[in-house]
Amino acid sequence: MKIAQFRTKTSSGLRLGALKRETLIDVTGIAPDMISLINGGTPALAEIEKCTAKMAYALDAVEYLPPVYPTKIIAIGRNYQDHAIEGGSEPPASPLIFTKLPNSLNAHNRPVTLHAISEQIDFEAELAVVIGKRASKVNEAEALDYVFGYACLNDVSARDLQFGDGQWVRGKGLDGFAPTGPFITTSDEIPDPQNLKIEGILNGEVMQSSNTKLMIFNVAYLIHYISQAITLEPGDIIATGTPEGVGVFRKPPRLLQDGDVFEVVIESVGSLKNSFVKG
Repeated sequence: MKIAQFRTKTSSGLRLGALKRETLIDVTGIAPDMISLINGGTPALAEIEKCTAKMAYALDAVEYLPPVYPTKIIAIGRNYQDHAIEGGSEPPASPLIFTKLPNSLNAHNRPVTLHAISEQIDFEAELAVVIGKRASKVNEAEALDYVFGYACLNDVSARDLQFGDGQWVRGKGLDGFAPTGPFITTSDEIPDPQNLKIEGILNGEVMQSSNTKLMIFNVAYLIHYISQAITLEPGDIIATGTPEGVGVFRKPPRLLQDGDVFEVVIESVGSLKNSFVKG
């Protein structure tokens, strides 16, 4: 099942919708938002499965919101060997963790501001994992049981700030720098998150093309590793890293410009598209 948060042209309030037959079925009566749905567990999802189209919207007739508002976004750096190598780094011996702040959340079809504070803004196509229940000190063998679903995410990065600061929080955490969505695809539709084609497409040209099987640390291990130190709450996002092909390491570099459109496409998960506009 694919579920989104959205609003309509006639109402500014948040609505919850499920994708059925290429339309968005309003299921706000079952759960008012994604966190409530996640906390409702299997019974709430079963109600949505049975829901009929009392209110339905064309997919291009709504304004998408971030599919969830998490307490935290935990991201993983250099989690594909080829990406580490293209940046001149050795693949890490353990997950390289940083955070993207809640203010960086953005949504499908929304513009992303190219903030004037940076001259080197880059794209990163990533698989996002959405946590389904509180996870603390989770065993790796049971880790996927804690996943509610998966989404597309663009880890937009201000490279001059990222590399110049000596740590990544500012360069990764600018306003709007974590477009996510448009849907969360529930975990029952993704039995193996380690076998998904992932692409990053800039203005129609494929820049990144890989498969999640090439992650250095897989989804289950990441949940296990993070939860030993940081309790994950329902709705929290783990951004699992990007494959090779980012703009800054290309020769010549291909950094984002005013008017560019970047799309993250992940097999069975969906397609996230955003335009970039000068701030």
